[in-house]
Amino acid sequence: MRRTPYAAAGPYAPPGGAHELTVTSADGARLHAELYGPADPAAPAVVLVHGWTCSTAFWAPVLRELAADHRVVVYDQRGHGRSTAPGPGGYRTDTLADDLEAVLEQTLEPGRRAVVVGHSMGGMTVMAAAGRPALRERAAAVVLCSTGASRLVERARVVPLRSERARARIHRAILGARVPMGPVTPVAKRLLRYGTMGPGATPAMVEACARIVHACPRVVRAGWAHVMSDLDLDARVGLLTMPAAVIVGTADRLTPPEHAHAIAAALPRCTGLTELPGLGHMTPVEDSGAVSRVIRRLTAEYGTAAQDTATGHAPHPVEERTT
Repeated sequence: MRRTPYAAAGPYAPPGGAHELTVTSADGARLHAELYGPADPAAPAVVLVHGWTCSTAFWAPVLRELAADHRVVVYDQRGHGRSTAPGPGGYRTDTLADDLEAVLEQTLEPGRRAVVVGHSMGGMTVMAAAGRPALRERAAAVVLCSTGASRLVERARVVPLRSERARARIHRAILGARVPMGPVTPVAKRLLRYGTMGPGATPAMVEACARIVHACPRVVRAGWAHVMSDLDLDARVGLLTMPAAVIVGTADRLTPPEHAHAIAAALPRCTGLTELPGLGHMTPVEDSGAVSRVIRRLTAEYGTAAQDTATGHAPHPVEERTT
């Protein structure tokens, strides 16, 4: 298995004490997963799903915020980190949903429910799994962070052109390029910062993200990029019937705030839309505290709630929308 490079120490290094295991998906694909925090059944559970070109290492700052008192599950999405690369026909949103279902069933104890958090392609994974039995039964709530459900290349603002058609054409070409990213150089870090992070991102944040992103195999990067270029999960958003929160950075060029507003409006039980001023696409790294506070709010309100056997949902208070 590949071992993804990441920071060896400091806030962008994963905490120690991980229990590693392999999850087997519906088609036999093997997914690398890690469990952090207390094994106490009373501890609220969280499942973190990373985005395109990332890995479990991406969640290190959030893990450091939560692992002391939460049971946290992270896993490498198919083709990323130490998980099996997709075979022929394996680059599909339904495959991502299969993998998430397998993780929920094989890492959580029977009857245990978790707050499921998806960043970028991880949020798309959660939306793709909407309506699936495992998500319906195991997700006490969900967080959709810096993500979109459709029209990703049209709405992206990496290339600042007025013409939506021209932007879409160039974004599609950039996303699907199979050229190797090469070593992490100063130029590469400047490009990554421009495209994915806000103006306040520190050099350490950029370095941590660059090392993770550059470790993604180019074939995998291009394969999932083609899926996202034609993504259409709008109809799935309404199937997320559990409580759901939405997070976005106001300076996100990859999935601008209009995506978050559209998702929040379509969710049946949106508990809040959090806009983080000046942050880019890498919100869990750029402000892990803000993202963790949203997760903690949901675990406190829904993470240990008993499931309503009549409706299949946890009880919930009056919903609020905040920015």
